[in-house]
Amino acid sequence: MVIVSATPEIALEELYTYAGGLGVLEGDKFYAAGRMGLEYVVFSIMYRRGYVDYVFDGETPVPIPQKHSLSALRKLLIDEEFGISLRGEEVIIRPWIYRSGSATAILFEAVCPKWARALTEQAYVNTGIEDQFLRYSLLAKATAHYIRERIGVENISIIDLQEPHTSLIILALPLENRYRLIIHTPGPWGHPVFPGSLVSREFGAYISNSVKLTELALSNVNKAFVVSAKQHSLVKQLFSTHAGKISYVTNGIDLNRWMHPKLLKAFMEGSIDETNVLEVKKEARGGLESLVRSYKSDVEFGDRIVVAWPRRLAKYKRPYFISKYIIENPDSKAFFVLAGKPHPMDVDGLKYAREFRKLHLRLRNTVFIHDYDLTKAKTILRGADLLLFTPFSGWEACGTSYMKAGVNATPTLSSRDGGAIELINDGVNGWLFGENLSEFIDIYNDPRAAKIDELDYGEFSNKLTKLIEIYDSDRWKFIEIAINALKTFPLRVDIVNALKSYYFE
Repeated sequence: MVIVSATPEIALEELYTYAGGLGVLEGDKFYAAGRMGLEYVVFSIMYRRGYVDYVFDGETPVPIPQKHSLSALRKLLIDEEFGISLRGEEVIIRPWIYRSGSATAILFEAVCPKWARALTEQAYVNTGIEDQFLRYSLLAKATAHYIRERIGVENISIIDLQEPHTSLIILALPLENRYRLIIHTPGPWGHPVFPGSLVSREFGAYISNSVKLTELALSNVNKAFVVSAKQHSLVKQLFSTHAGKISYVTNGIDLNRWMHPKLLKAFMEGSIDETNVLEVKKEARGGLESLVRSYKSDVEFGDRIVVAWPRRLAKYKRPYFISKYIIENPDSKAFFVLAGKPHPMDVDGLKYAREFRKLHLRLRNTVFIHDYDLTKAKTILRGADLLLFTPFSGWEACGTSYMKAGVNATPTLSSRDGGAIELINDGVNGWLFGENLSEFIDIYNDPRAAKIDELDYGEFSNKLTKLIEIYDSDRWKFIEIAINALKTFPLRVDIVNALKSYYFE
């Protein structure tokens, strides 16, 4: 029987069909499922111009679309085109097929008319509320058609809806007891609301004047998941009328994709020791230094600690913690690697990009990798000495960067959020700071957020300073934590565990 996963984005190797963490996670599931022999089919969108990259006009970020390489496109097959109805017109859909082992990804591209082509141009880059709705309607209707006509409804065992954005599939293909919802963020962008008139026009069902897709999905599934234990308690508060349906499976990562091949081999053979770990870390550090030199040619790490903050530039991830720390500690012995990009319409995110760029241009010990992607993420997380994971408590559904770092003997200084508090034992295989909040606080409107930030930053700053000092004066104490991360993380974060929980328990 076929397992279906529908997702707004998926990060396949070399393809820019993703924007961030959700896409990377779904890519990890895809590759692992293919190796496990699962009959696993993912439906998503073929974004012709990827997500977004940036060039800089001085200190100002200028967004540009991404371009798929010919070598990446050659890995895809084109299936027979078909038509769906959108906005009362026929839209021609071209399915692109990507396979890995027993797993298949079906990526839908709108071929014509011209207005529909724009829907599959760039991930999450929309011109208005109707375009957003039409994009997810396209995914829903194309998925429903493909299942009915090419897989067969009778062959489907489960359809997992990754984020409420995909819940319109329920209206396009009513199937009792086969849908499940996975909620990947508590943030408002993860719970879109659309006018009921649009829903009625495209699917012939009047629900209400305003339709919140999370409520639509939760009302039509028997089971829903969140992606960490902490989020389980918070999301049940946010959607209390459906709390009985909600359980959790903590996210994981594909070890084959993220773990340095030499460390993975040593781990599988049970031969991890200080000598081989230090040799691999030296090699990985050299790779990171080469990457950094492509942005700043005169960089030399020397013997100093390399501290990394790589992720999407968004307010809840608190990039201002590291920028403030760097400004307040101009004589720090550390080298700072900052990486990530904002959504082109995110005013806060663009501000953080400008701040990071200023630090990059003015300081010799800081680099900003503004075109962060999968390949660069692997280099950074393998080669850094310390990862910083700083989200506002309650806002990061799980996060996986600390998992990817830990399996590469890169320990993390983390806020108490997401899955980090399930994996990091403070002072043993990493470090924690800040308050572990038990309620979801609106960081944009709740006055308590500023005070929490102030207290969290104080502890963050003190701990980071201490860790830099430990690396400089008691290197073996730091290395012991790094090796503990390597020894304790892989078995717990292997994405195979999550897949088994989703499909075999």
